[in-house]
Amino acid sequence: MIVFNETIKIDETIHLEWLAWMKEVQLPNVMATGKFTEHRICRLLHDDEDGGVTYAIQYYSPDMETFQQYQQEYAAQLQRSHMERYKDRYVAFRTLMEMV
Repeated sequence: MIVFNETIKIDETIHLEWLAWMKEVQLPNVMATGKFTEHRICRLLHDDEDGGVTYAIQYYSPDMETFQQYQQEYAAQLQRSHMERYKDRYVAFRTLMEMV
C-alpha cells in the first residue's frame, strides 16, 4: 500500500473555507480518479507561530503503478486548481510512503 501525504499550511483567516472546499470539491475529485482506495485528513495540533493552520491529507493507493498513473494523468491538473484558488495563501509539501 502506497500512502501519498500532502502537508498544507493554510492562512489562518481562510482555513475553514479551505477545509470545506477540500471536503466538498478537491477530495471528491481526487477520489474520482479511481487511483486511491481511501483518504484521511488531519489537523496538526501544535500552534504555529506564523499564524497558519496545518493539515495533513493522506491518500491510499494499492501500489506504486497505480500511484504513478495518478501522477501522470491527474496530479498536475488537481494541484493547479488548488494553487489557482489559494495562491500565496498556503505552503505545501508532499511525501510518498509505503506501509510496512
